[in-house]
Amino acid sequence: MRILVTNDDGIKCPHVIKLAELAMEFGEVWVVAPEKECSAMSHRVTVSNELVLKREADFPIKGVHAYCLNGTPADCVKVGIQCLVPGKTDLVFSGMNVGYNLSRDVAYSGTFGAAAEGAMRGVRSIAWSLAKGADFQVPEAYFHEITRMLLKKEIGPDEIWNVNFPGGSADDVKGILFNRSLAPQEYYFHHYEREQISDDEIRINAVYRYPETGPEGSDLQAVLDGYISIGRVKNLVP
Repeated sequence: MRILVTNDDGIKCPHVIKLAELAMEFGEVWVVAPEKECSAMSHRVTVSNELVLKREADFPIKGVHAYCLNGTPADCVKVGIQCLVPGKTDLVFSGMNVGYNLSRDVAYSGTFGAAAEGAMRGVRSIAWSLAKGADFQVPEAYFHEITRMLLKKEIGPDEIWNVNFPGGSADDVKGILFNRSLAPQEYYFHHYEREQISDDEIRINAVYRYPETGPEGSDLQAVLDGYISIGRVKNLVP
């Protein structure tokens, strides 16, 4: 099995390195990740600039074929599938995102956009996200179990698995909740504060406000309650 791993936080991010390491149990791992952070790029692709793919010689996981690309997360998947991975790409793993990808925020997410690109190309794709500031205890304890379960489950050609790991220790996790719906609200809610600088200039300051609860059955409520959230998210393009 050939697995293409990418992210939106860049090739140097410890989270993509950990994801590549965890993925090795399931097959041959190829990493194509952006050379710099590309958060909140959604499904953006490069249409006019030249793309350059470079081998990442010092990637710290032995046996992984690692490359960086001067493009977006979706570019990484397109280039990986079409130009790099030999033969058929069987899986796309995108992440592990630094911070949740929940509710309406998946529309902005470069991590989710990369997984959506994989699904568009007929490859089973999973977006992985971890609470911001958390260590890897929970993914290390649950990643392989979850992957084995998801590989056995049917999923539509226009759907992406969206997995969010809560923070804390593995012992703190209350369980795994499947079929979580996207909450109809933002998790990273931006409250904008306006400051008049001059007659011609206004400064807009974004202030984050995080919800304390979410709708029953939603991905948001699952992680807030200490569960791992797994849901199917429909891609915009079947």
